[in-house]
Parts: sequence; C-alpha cells; structure tokens
Amino acid sequence: MRDFINRKLKIIGILVFANCIGMGEVWSQDGLDTAYYVAFPDQLTTRIYTSRKYTSFNVKDRVSGQSIRFEPNSTMNLGLGATYNGLTLNVAYGFGFLNPEKGTGESKYLDLQAHAYPKDLVIDLFLQFYKGYYADLSDYSNYSEPFLILPDMKVRKIGTNVQYLFNGDKISLRAAFLQSEWQKRSAGSPLVGFEVYGGLVENDDTVFPLDFLGSNGREFNSSRYFQLGPNLGYTHTFVVLKHFFITGYASTNLSFGHQNLFFANGSERRWNVSSNLFLRGFVGYNSEKWSVNANYVHNRVNLTRNADFDNTLMTGNYRINFVYRIPPGPRLKPYLDALDLKRILLR
Repeated sequence: MRDFINRKLKIIGILVFANCIGMGEVWSQDGLDTAYYVAFPDQLTTRIYTSRKYTSFNVKDRVSGQSIRFEPNSTMNLGLGATYNGLTLNVAYGFGFLNPEKGTGESKYLDLQAHAYPKDLVIDLFLQFYKGYYADLSDYSNYSEPFLILPDMKVRKIGTNVQYLFNGDKISLRAAFLQSEWQKRSAGSPLVGFEVYGGLVENDDTVFPLDFLGSNGREFNSSRYFQLGPNLGYTHTFVVLKHFFITGYASTNLSFGHQNLFFANGSERRWNVSSNLFLRGFVGYNSEKWSVNANYVHNRVNLTRNADFDNTLMTGNYRINFVYRIPPGPRLKPYLDALDLKRILLR
C-alpha cells in the first residue's frame, strides 16, 4: 500500500509541476525585443535530461564550532520532456544503474520544485516532504560506522519566491532554463520581490553524533520555522559568438520570522531577522534547432538564530539537458494547440 501511495504522489507531482510551469509561461510571448532573444512558440522543444533534487539540513554549533550536514538519499533521474507554446511537461525516473548503493540508507520523498519564468517574472514554488537522512561521520572518531543513518528523520519545506524582472523584454531566463527561447545578445536585469517559507525538521531521537555537542541536555529533536520578507537580486546572460551562453543569478532577502526548537526538557522560540540566498547558474550552447546545457538552482534558507545553533536548509536542483526543436506534424498540432493555455483563458 505504501509503495502504491508513493507512486500516486509521484504522478501528482509530475502533473502539478507541469501545471505550475505552464501557467508561469502563458503570458510570455508578447513584447520581447527580438534583437536580444527570440521565442519558438510553434516549435516542439523536446529534451532528454538528467536531474537530481535534494533538501539538506545543516547545523552549526556555535559553542564547539562544529558543523554537521544531513542529506537525503535522493536519486539521480533520467527523463524526457517537451515544451510547446508555454506548456512544459517533464517525466523522469531514478533508474538503478544511475544510483549505486552507497550504504547511506533509503529516503522517501515528494519533492515538487517549480521554477517558472514568465517574461517579466521569476516564480519559484517549493513543496517538499522528505523522510530518511544520513550524515557523513568521517570527522567523528567515536563512531565506527562511516555514516549516521536516521531513517525516521523528516524535513518539510513549503514556500514561494516571486520576483519582478525589470528587463524581461531583453533577457530570457526561459532561454537558459527551458530552452524554449534563444538568447542572441548579452543582457542583464535587476529583480525585486518577496519570499515566504515554513516547515519543520524532526526526528524521534536526537539527531547528533555522540561527540558533536560535547555536553548533554543541549540536543534538540525538532525545529519548526516560518519566515517572510522582501528580496533583491540581479541576473545577467553573457552570449559569446551568438550561441554560447553563461547565465548567472543571485538574490538575497531580509526575512522576519521565528524558529522553535524542541528539547527533552522543553522548547525555545525566538523571533528575529535573517537573510537568505538564492543562486542560479546556466551554461551551454543554444541555437535555432538544438541546445546542450547544464543548470543549477540553489536556495539557502537561514533559519532564525536560536539557542546555540545556526540551522540552515539548503535546496538544490541540477540538470543536464539535450534539447532539439521540431515543428509538430499536422496530426499532432491540433492536439497541442488545444492545450494552448492563453487561448483557453481568453475565451
């Protein structure tokens, strides 16, 4: 029954991800400066890709100065996808030959990350539910095992980031991320927006190795957090010889929120101001017909400083894409046009 539910959740995740990307693109075809980039709304942008998503939890003890990072055993996936007239659908699976056994336990997760790039906006959605983590114990001499495996450790992260892209008529993040467009000249733009995050990290027992804290009574087994605030960033695409591109993006924010830590003898909640970091990097070759590229999205949420600890959630999504654009045939095109979200919404 549990495997059946997990399969259903993955299918729901695929559909939600496709819907979020599609809705984010629906208004993206008008008002662009074709001297800087061009769109291919009537081309079927097909792709083969590999990807991996994760959300790790990092704890720094300010008393001892030690840090430990808990990671899920998420899979490297191989997938197929396509974009047509603003609607994107990607389907991927973590095949065994891409994921050899490392002795780090198993993770069960539903990780929905939607990164949509309408012409004048950047929209990120996070719905992440992980169970099963491990930590590398190579720095801890008291442990004979190479890894600390916590099969019941849970991480929940729900959040969104929405930003206005000032020069959306000259720079296309769709060209870098989805390759449904082609950036032909270098351009950049500032961004301004708002983000909000909430969730929890918890385990039935303490999550620390024996000698991490150096004293008893300081171990926590649950962290619950919420924060929100404005952000500011900048993105730039450098184009070389019209086809080779490097796109960088950096954004930081000022958040107000709380973190509530639960200890064996009680809990501690503090409200304070913190700052997060959002980074993206894209590099590759793009042309009218095909593209090969790699991209990485990194979201760092610094939880409100609480007690003796600096706790951080780090979410990543990296992909390698092989893309080819083709005109849909006369039999397929009517079905694809029926999925034109802009036409449906304007009826």
